Amino acid sequence: MASASLLAGYVTAHPDPVNLKRELAARDNAASVAARSLGACSNSAASQALKARSIKRRAQTVENLRQKRGIQTLARKGKRTLEDLQSYEAINHNMTGQVSYDMFTPLGDVFSANTSCILAPYVTDGPYYVVGEKLRSNVKETLYSEGIDMFLEVQYIDINTCEAIPSVAVDIWNCNATGVYSGVESGQAGLNTTFLRGIQLTDFEGVASFETIFPGHYEGRAAHTHLLAHTNASVQSNGTISVWGAPVAHIGQLFYPEALRQEVEATAPYNQNTQALTTNDEDMWSILQADENFDPIPQFVYLGDSIEDGLFAWIQIGINGSADYTTDTYYGIAAYYDEDGGHSTGYTVGGGGGAPPGGNGTAPTGPAPTTSA
Repeated sequence: MASASLLAGYVTAHPDPVNLKRELAARDNAASVAARSLGACSNSAASQALKARSIKRRAQTVENLRQKRGIQTLARKGKRTLEDLQSYEAINHNMTGQVSYDMFTPLGDVFSANTSCILAPYVTDGPYYVVGEKLRSNVKETLYSEGIDMFLEVQYIDINTCEAIPSVAVDIWNCNATGVYSGVESGQAGLNTTFLRGIQLTDFEGVASFETIFPGHYEGRAAHTHLLAHTNASVQSNGTISVWGAPVAHIGQLFYPEALRQEVEATAPYNQNTQALTTNDEDMWSILQADENFDPIPQFVYLGDSIEDGLFAWIQIGINGSADYTTDTYYGIAAYYDEDGGHSTGYTVGGGGGAPPGGNGTAPTGPAPTTSA
């Protein structure tokens, strides 16, 4: 059964506790330094100008989405209960109650919220990272992509300058509403599937925008969305993006408030998910990501008065644009996709078995391989 296979994958995904503790200490130190750097430059003229443009862009994006989807009703003013959430969840990421779609008053109260977030690469990319995904903003496909639409804006800024970082190759992936990943083995949908995966280059504002769905859950993990960023990636003549040999500047996972997850999972097809539920409190990674210096929950607004109308979510992520975490313990490639389809590397986080010669599934330098590893 798929759930049994997922559980097996979850077991192998547990990291070594001693190594994890050491890496978390290093991550926390890096996040603290990065937060101070962001604070030092946040009032610069360039930073303030970027903030003003971001406010205008997010407001216009929401208005465009509402018009495109024919939404006439005002956004629902639902609020979430805070008492039962962890300290980092006590921040109200639901900005809907501050929005009037007749007039954004004031826009800065809603769309300036960034959750300035240093998702340091000491958090695993998980056992399901696939290299070679399609260059696209809409990662939904005809099959296996039903669910609550989520329009996600990710903005990368340099922690040293507070300025946008363009041309960052951003991979996004998450499971579908019933907890199934594309592109990998382990009882999933298969190596030749690509739903809910994609890659884009950030624009001159450091922004990559994706049309996806709110992620489902699977046994052992809370609902989450994966992000992985490479700098100095190259655009190929066929329009694809090659990250082979490119530095890894960021690895992160985004999480969502429990009240929002409950609301989403009351709808179909999420309510057909039979896999055991793990909350944020129980997840092995969401708690580890939380710190006073960074926040793994995006801000969000409802596009209409019903969750079925969809969500717009955004997050700003501070990174060191010159960093390279390719050799990080928890960075690994589970599979790669080329003109011949999908190929497994055999990599699982902490598992080690079946990894290709010379490492833990990390990408070799040079061109992508054309045969199965």
